[in-house]
Amino acid sequence: MTEKQAIRTVPLKGLQAFEAVGRCGGVSAAALELKVSPGAISQQIRKIESFLGVTLLERNGRTVELTPWGRLYHQEISKGFEQFALAEQILERARNENALVLSALSSVVNKWIGRRIFDWQALHPDAHVRIVGRDKEPRMGFDDIDFRISYGSDVLQHEHYTELFRDWVVPACSPALIKGKAPSAARLLDYPLLHVEWERHFTPYPSWREFAAKTGAALKETTAGLSFTLSSSAIDAAVNKRGIVLAQMSMIADELEAQTLVIPVDIRIPLRESYFLAWDRAALQKPFGPAFRDWLVSISRQQARISAPSTPV
Repeated sequence: MTEKQAIRTVPLKGLQAFEAVGRCGGVSAAALELKVSPGAISQQIRKIESFLGVTLLERNGRTVELTPWGRLYHQEISKGFEQFALAEQILERARNENALVLSALSSVVNKWIGRRIFDWQALHPDAHVRIVGRDKEPRMGFDDIDFRISYGSDVLQHEHYTELFRDWVVPACSPALIKGKAPSAARLLDYPLLHVEWERHFTPYPSWREFAAKTGAALKETTAGLSFTLSSSAIDAAVNKRGIVLAQMSMIADELEAQTLVIPVDIRIPLRESYFLAWDRAALQKPFGPAFRDWLVSISRQQARISAPSTPV
């Protein structure tokens, strides 16, 4: 068999498995990366060893090492896989050339902008927007991100930004939980309470203790409840009749309209910091870039009015 024939017919999955073993340093690590079992990795490598007629791995119990032939072969095929990765990056950059890429915190994507983006799409049907939910701040100019919705002082990592809105939280629960009753603020604290505890680098989320202090109600020291790091997860638990949550107004509009959530007592507490919009300067050179920024600012002003109490606090 000629070298040309071997390249054309060697099992691609076997090459992928062998490349991962050599790069990751073992069968188990390669299996974890490729999301298959270690047995599947070993089977694929045996196939290409049989095909090539050489031993690529030396097996010693649970450990494996590349043979001299294996090191030589891995060195050469790695060049091809590096080229695959480069081609993927080039394609990703080309795909993002005209697309607007918006990054936001996971809960903001799930419960706010991910819902509002359809309004933008209706206004600009020819625009292509990709939304990326991630809690870590991107590096503008390095990551493929054009716009970022950040919370609080995290936005200071970016060069260009503007304030969007300060959100407020309000008690919210499934109507089935209170069974048509209108409990007082004090009585509300007797129901199962759902807590939101953001990661430590954020300023603390408003707590039920603050709610009790604001209303003059007593909160038992032993009050238990579930805690969530994601606001969206706590809201979903409330929809599923698991308790009452101090929910962000921006994140429960659809649930209130569908009446899967109600506000039993309309007492609101502001978040300690605002949401901000940051952008890469190059994003404003893209088609629809300036219009998209202006739209985000516009809907945020609307949200600020909706979230805040109707009367000054």
